[in-house]
This record gives sequence, structure tokens and C-alpha cells, in this order.
Amino acid sequence: MLVLTRKLNESIMIGEDIEVMVLDVREGFVKLGIKAPREIQVHRQEVFAEIRAENLRAQQPAPESLASAAEALSKAKPRPKRRFNTGEQP
Repeated sequence: MLVLTRKLNESIMIGEDIEVMVLDVREGFVKLGIKAPREIQVHRQEVFAEIRAENLRAQQPAPESLASAAEALSKAKPRPKRRFNTGEQP
């Protein structure tokens, strides 16, 4: 981990596109300003962790959903095959 010391209104650059500036320091809290391209997502660590956890949960199929889908498919009547009119005479 790189550790830097910055004073109020001083900044650091991450690559060429991201600037992190110290905006305020009070009572043990530091307020940072972050300039980054719109396509770069910027989140507090705890928000990022929650987003990641939710994405992982969304990737896992719920067993009850799979069971109900399998049951619905097994009860479904097969649909008749469609015949498409090609304009040709039989």
C-alpha cells in the first residue's frame, strides 16, 4: 500500500484521469473530492462490498425457483409445430 501525506486542498493523481483532493479535515474525518471519468465507478468501500455481495447473490439461482420452473415445464403441454407458408404448392 502506498501511503501519502496531503494537506488541505492538495491532491494526488491516479493515472492520468483520476484526481483525489483533500477538501476538509475535521474531528477525525477527511472529506475527499474525486474527479474521474464517468465510466469509472467510484464507491465507498462498504457500498462497493454490498454491491459485490448482491451481484454474487443474483448470480446464484434460488433452489425454489429452479424447482418451480422445472415443475411448470413438466406440466406444460407441447405446442403444435407451426407450418410456414412458403408460397409453394405441395
